[in-house]
Amino acid sequence: MSNIFKIAILPGDGIGPEVMKQAIKILERIQKYIKKKITINTYCIGGIAIKKYSDPLPRVTLEGCEKSDAILLGSVGGPEWDHLPLHKRPEKGSLLKLRKHFNLFVNLRPSFFYKNLSILSPLKEKILNKGFDIICIRELIGGIYYGPNGIKGKGINEHAFDTEIYSRFEIERIAHIAFNIALKRNKKICSIDKANVLQTSILWRKILIEISQKYKSVKLKHMYIDNAVMQLIKNPSQFDVILCPNLFGDIISDQCAVITGSIGNLPSASFNQNYFGLYEPAGGSAPDIAGKNIANPIAQILSLAMLIEYSLKERKISVKIKNAIHKILNLGYRTKDLSINNSKEKIITTDDMGTLIMESIK
Repeated sequence: MSNIFKIAILPGDGIGPEVMKQAIKILERIQKYIKKKITINTYCIGGIAIKKYSDPLPRVTLEGCEKSDAILLGSVGGPEWDHLPLHKRPEKGSLLKLRKHFNLFVNLRPSFFYKNLSILSPLKEKILNKGFDIICIRELIGGIYYGPNGIKGKGINEHAFDTEIYSRFEIERIAHIAFNIALKRNKKICSIDKANVLQTSILWRKILIEISQKYKSVKLKHMYIDNAVMQLIKNPSQFDVILCPNLFGDIISDQCAVITGSIGNLPSASFNQNYFGLYEPAGGSAPDIAGKNIANPIAQILSLAMLIEYSLKERKISVKIKNAIHKILNLGYRTKDLSINNSKEKIITTDDMGTLIMESIK
């Protein structure tokens, strides 16, 4: 086994390069705690790759990722490329291709409550007092985003279609991941579907029930997507692990993010059966604030922490990073997006936030 761990760095567009710079500071800091030597190579993706290579996912980037042990990605896209056909835009032309190429069928999106940021949450205080710690598991390379689609016909007969298809093996493999994660948490899974309407959901629910028999200690319940989005607002503390098909996971994971108060604090991980992973912030490229040194780097740094936990298998180091972030927030340091104009706040730049977190890792 190699003593070198290779990370492909894909800074992306907008604020991507600024927040990625902060994650690299953390990488340099934690190297002394990790047995393997970490090496990084940087590649273009998204809009910046379109400008340089006329391709949102150029061959050189894909080959660089193939030679790596994990991928750390910034955000991609922006209105500058909205005029392009869907398959050539940064989001679909790079992200969806990367997921499919590496068979990244699992997406993990943690959503946890920062008590000292509670005022940023849209939820009432009586709901927040219960706290919440949710992990949303989304099937990522199947379903409606990858099924047959198109626009056909002319005039009044012009029509569009998107087709959702799920095979047994796709449902089984994501279900086993979810149950094994639940075993390490509070042993509860809420599976999201629309089994009263959709055939794919009927199969999804049937297979989840079958697999649950192999995990007797995990409590499985089912919830329709429309009820689930309501319950997340009313009582998020009832959830532990939420398991979703691709489309519903896209919806639910964003709602899980917003109830924390800031999507700028939340990471995500996508990986395959070998835990080769792509790690990225949950938020977008925010081109309106790019270059101003005011973006929040916490989600990018936490994405690195997930890489260290799941791909490097160094959970203790991941916890060190998370603890450092909590410490800095508890001291009142905030980037502009986290500000509530409180006299106790200390508003700092992107660079300062990265440096303070880095220096707090002990």
